[in-house]
Amino acid sequence: MKIVEVPVPSPRAGEVVIQTEAIGVGGVDAVIRRGTLGALGPSMPQDGLVPGSEVAGTITAVGEGVEASWLDRRVWAFTGVSGGYAEHVVARIENVTPLPTDLAAVDAVTLGSAAPVAHFALRQAYFTRGEAVLVRGAAGSIGIAAVEIAARAGARVVAVTTSSAERGERLMEYGATHVLDRAGNSLRGHEPAGFDVIVDIVGGPALPAFLTRLVPNGRLVLVGLVAGPPPADFGSVLLSRFQRSVSVATFSLDTVPRADVARVRADQFDAAARGDLSAVVHAVLPLEAAADAHRRMDAGDVFGRVVLTP
Repeated sequence: MKIVEVPVPSPRAGEVVIQTEAIGVGGVDAVIRRGTLGALGPSMPQDGLVPGSEVAGTITAVGEGVEASWLDRRVWAFTGVSGGYAEHVVARIENVTPLPTDLAAVDAVTLGSAAPVAHFALRQAYFTRGEAVLVRGAAGSIGIAAVEIAARAGARVVAVTTSSAERGERLMEYGATHVLDRAGNSLRGHEPAGFDVIVDIVGGPALPAFLTRLVPNGRLVLVGLVAGPPPADFGSVLLSRFQRSVSVATFSLDTVPRADVARVRADQFDAAARGDLSAVVHAVLPLEAAADAHRRMDAGDVFGRVVLTP
């Protein structure tokens, strides 16, 4: 990864140009960088790729069909699966959400993608008040949001898996009641008997073991593959528990109507500005330190979101 100079982009019809204030560094950026996007989407060319998918900043130019009133507005934007690590980026106007006056750009890119994923993943799982929820891989921005949203919505138990008791202590500040290690063994508090809902950001070879933690009619929703895909035969675990009616679903925000996502994101930004939703920032680094941000993610040292600033 290296810094290069390129021309400031010009917007096409339906697009805006944003001068960035903050750039989110997500786990999917690292997966794309490695060329291992795999089941999460199409392969990306490595040569000349500009990583990054979410930014916050000020609109400096609008394309044909975009109202001039958008000029000079502070916004969050999704740039696609690439293009975000830059001082100026282009986004489709339908992928732009205005920012509340009191919300910092750094907080916006910490929540803008992660919090809607957490919200809609819990909806995909048909989560209801009083149920027991496990968030697997809870130290990232999606996981922290899922913990906080489930707790505030009245989950009876909010358990988390994480790499250490220390991280578990931090997650309890956001609503976790039980802390498990990555294998599912208790690090703090008694080990819950089972879970109605598992929000899984990890996937990987250990996923089948977590299927056995679902109570009858339990639902696991897979929202990420940080540890890679599950074993090809993981469905045999489901079949072995046929009479318990457990289920597995995948979830991508791409399947939710954009208007619904934008509405929820705007509500979450307002909640964050009021202090009712937490934006957990691990570190703010200059844009030229993007490679260091990725090294930190690869090392598993990140709690929350790493943010770049131009």
